Amino acid sequence: MAAITPSTQNSLAAQYFPDEPARPIVRSAFPGPKSLARLGTLDEVFDTRAAYLVADYEKSVGNYLVDVDGNVFLDLYAQIASIPLGYNNPVLQDAARSNEMIDALVNRPALGNFPSAQWESILRQGILAAAPKGLDQVWTALSGSDANECAYKAAFIYHRQKQRGDRDVDFSDLEKESTLLNSEPGSPDLAILSFERGFHGRLFGSLSTTRSNYVHKVDIPAFKWPRAPFPSLKYPLEHHVEENRREEDASLAAIETILREWRHRIAAAVVEPIQSEGGDNHATPYFFQKLRQLTKKYDVLLIVDEVQTGVAASGKFWAHEHWDLSTPPDIVTFSKKFQAAGYFYGNPELRPNKPFRQFNTWCGDPSKAIIARAIVQEVKAHHLEKRAQHVGDYLYERLSKLQSQYPEKIANLRGKGTGTFLAWDVPGGSEARNKFLKDLKGVGLNVGGCGVNSVRLRPSKY
Repeated sequence: MAAITPSTQNSLAAQYFPDEPARPIVRSAFPGPKSLARLGTLDEVFDTRAAYLVADYEKSVGNYLVDVDGNVFLDLYAQIASIPLGYNNPVLQDAARSNEMIDALVNRPALGNFPSAQWESILRQGILAAAPKGLDQVWTALSGSDANECAYKAAFIYHRQKQRGDRDVDFSDLEKESTLLNSEPGSPDLAILSFERGFHGRLFGSLSTTRSNYVHKVDIPAFKWPRAPFPSLKYPLEHHVEENRREEDASLAAIETILREWRHRIAAAVVEPIQSEGGDNHATPYFFQKLRQLTKKYDVLLIVDEVQTGVAASGKFWAHEHWDLSTPPDIVTFSKKFQAAGYFYGNPELRPNKPFRQFNTWCGDPSKAIIARAIVQEVKAHHLEKRAQHVGDYLYERLSKLQSQYPEKIANLRGKGTGTFLAWDVPGGSEARNKFLKDLKGVGLNVGGCGVNSVRLRPSKY
């Protein structure tokens, strides 16, 4: 492959988005009067308190998001790290216009009972064509939260099957009766280990493993599952090797204590390769290699939540590929930039021993898997994981210079070597950070926040 340079990067974007603007265009204050008016009427029937603006997606193109006031924002956040290949990508539009898509939408199948004749090829040519090494099966879901929920269920079922010692053994009468009362032994006290500052979704199981922000969890009943410390590293990582190693070793020691002494059986540990919503927090490959060893030692499944980090954004298709593990994770969940959602696994014992145990009406959505197939093919055809690394290196270098010039504005720049996963802290706390994000939108830049006072970028790979 030829070297990737800014000119080749731009030429690829020009092929797909010849009408893409050259720069942001600001036509009104932010938010604009038309957005405010639209949000006011929409709020009568739909809660809009988290909305920033009202978008005009027909006019949005490539890396630029257009609102109803005609403001043109350079989208450095890809909505919520969820736009895979730019706005109105022609390849995805072609997939959406296909007869195959019409069939998937008009005759949306209840996949568990009535899979379509095309479903296997859609999976094999798309989602499974990008499966992490060693994980050759998939269960599709409806969202990132649902993907994690289903992964947790798979982990619990797997451990109970192992305890029974025979996949074909039926449940006891006591199990059948007690589970309908939410009691043991049918409803056992098993647990999922998660990490402080982690985010895994907003459904009941996934919310119990989310530790990033109280606003997600207050008033919601939660499983009493363990929380482990995630290492708090200093950046740049290469300048703090010894102290970061001590921090990671301390976290690993605490994790082992929890795995050994927790009052209930821990079925799985779930971890993000880069803690995203919780602050774009990194750990080194050493930490994850040792975590994998601990999960093996204590017979605990390792679930890697790649909902935000997956699909070429980190410089590799899956961010956990940076870890160079000796054995793959047991389960990898996905959503966001894949548009489709679900989890990969390799061990056939992770397939429940009876039908209907991992099941709902839709079990995913073929229309989303068709889009996912087009995304996979585009990533592979244009080596977009390498392009993401190039974009990230370019931005990191320039942000590093800005940090040197303005240390009172940019602190703890991080993400070197991890593609477009770039972040920094705004000194002054959340209020200063939130003002900064609003000021950026005022000059036509859509950028995201995370953690207490962090700013994160997730620019497109084109």
